[in-house]
Amino acid sequence: MDFNKISFRVRYAETDQMGVVYHGNYAQYLEMGRVEWLRHFGISYKSMEENGVMLPVISLQMSFKKSAVYDDLLTVVTKLKKTPSVKIEFEFEIFNEKNELLVKAEVVLAFINMKTMRPMKCPDYVLQAISA
Repeated sequence: MDFNKISFRVRYAETDQMGVVYHGNYAQYLEMGRVEWLRHFGISYKSMEENGVMLPVISLQMSFKKSAVYDDLLTVVTKLKKTPSVKIEFEFEIFNEKNELLVKAEVVLAFINMKTMRPMKCPDYVLQAISA
């Protein structure tokens, strides 16, 4: 399975004066999606960091189609774009409970060796987990 879904409700604090989700909060929603995508395969960001690997975002693109509002039940669909190399690329779609598409996004992260602070190949345990 190369995709994963998570759902949650918009909190009041995530909305702006117009009553809609502040655009900056969508980056956090995407992070929630990719963290849970990895967790689905038995991989956690915490364990990767403990093994000397970090995954900083190097590219983020979002296209807003419709606004989310307080108490909306949102679903983030996270898909792996292609087999990871030194980068891992995700595509996202965020829907409301009426199944209306709110946001399309793409995020690229780089595998970085925490000791050298240099790019590295995707760890074998990640490749094995996602190909199983």
